[in-house]
Amino acid sequence: MTSKTVLVSGASVAGPSAAYWLHQHGYSVTVVETAPALRPGGQAVDFRGEQMKLLGAMGIADEVRERETAMGDQVVLDQAGQPAFTVPSRFISGEVEVLRGDLARILYDRTKDYTEYVFGDRVTALTETADGVQVTFRHGAPREFDLVVGADGIHSGVRAVAFGPEASFRQGLGYHVAGFTAPNHLGLDHSGLIYSEPGRSAMIASNREPETVTVGLYFRGDPGGYGRPDLARQKEILADVYAGAGWEIPRLMRAMPEADDLYFDTVGQIRLDRWSTGRVVLLGDAAWCAGPGGSGTGLAMMGAQILAGELAAADGDHVTAFARYEQRLRKPAHVGHKNSAGSANFLVPATQKGIHTRNRGYKMMGNALFGKLWDYMGSRAANAVEYREYPRRVAS
Repeated sequence: MTSKTVLVSGASVAGPSAAYWLHQHGYSVTVVETAPALRPGGQAVDFRGEQMKLLGAMGIADEVRERETAMGDQVVLDQAGQPAFTVPSRFISGEVEVLRGDLARILYDRTKDYTEYVFGDRVTALTETADGVQVTFRHGAPREFDLVVGADGIHSGVRAVAFGPEASFRQGLGYHVAGFTAPNHLGLDHSGLIYSEPGRSAMIASNREPETVTVGLYFRGDPGGYGRPDLARQKEILADVYAGAGWEIPRLMRAMPEADDLYFDTVGQIRLDRWSTGRVVLLGDAAWCAGPGGSGTGLAMMGAQILAGELAAADGDHVTAFARYEQRLRKPAHVGHKNSAGSANFLVPATQKGIHTRNRGYKMMGNALFGKLWDYMGSRAANAVEYREYPRRVAS
């Protein structure tokens, strides 16, 4: 093996997953994260099918189940606030669902004893040499690594440095998303509600904390996106977009300014012709972000296992390994893109007619004749890549 040290950018899910698998094959890993600490909470992520084998192979399946949301069905409401149709839990939550922050903590705890974690810093420059990559950080001293993995999400800093500006690779899906935690004033118990008006929707769900719900806001708006506004501007945008909305939205919006975990972004996909350049490779949303319904978390973790396994199989030849890694994951990433491409029509129909068409179509799927469609739609992206074991060099 010629390459032994790896810098991974991003400490959410893809990064620590890469740290775990790279360690299994004898690599020394440093993970750098812009945030000052692990981010708690966040939206729920799910696993199903082939991805369950991965959790078992990593030895974290039991821990994930201990922290699962145990979400039940979610009910989509009409504009009178009455049930229009029910979305089965297996479609939304898969075989097991967990909050992203809980999953990140599990992965961090699993890898912290043999991984160097550096919080509160980021990559600002990469210079490839004959033997490695010279990395410049915003705060820390420059260092050299054999390989660099950009696992830092849709707004990847490594991708920007190594491949170019995000605008060159991002395709918007026509809507925006915001999320935060709010009091559970409806008394939901491991269940969820989805309410839509033309161009704006709200999804609220209860999980492990009975006093609170996670709120997801999906809305159409500025077609060019709002950029990356600061927190005060995010709150202004949401207040404007949801002004005059019905159902329980006014009460949810009154809780929004007090939330300390507000998330806000434009929903989009990342599409690149290649995922590596020299000794730098991208993983997860940094490489192929699909968007809602694209099984992004599970595929990122599968990608980490494949990336590390191919490096080991190629005895550290990164050129060969990166090519094989991309070959195995290109089609699954395409399936994820395709799965998510029409997510706006479900999450936030643009017109009243669109809401009616969605409700009528999905209500038909409650019929036994169409029931298997839920399973197919929910598992298509998750099963797009088969889990295969690579021989390990370190005992798991």
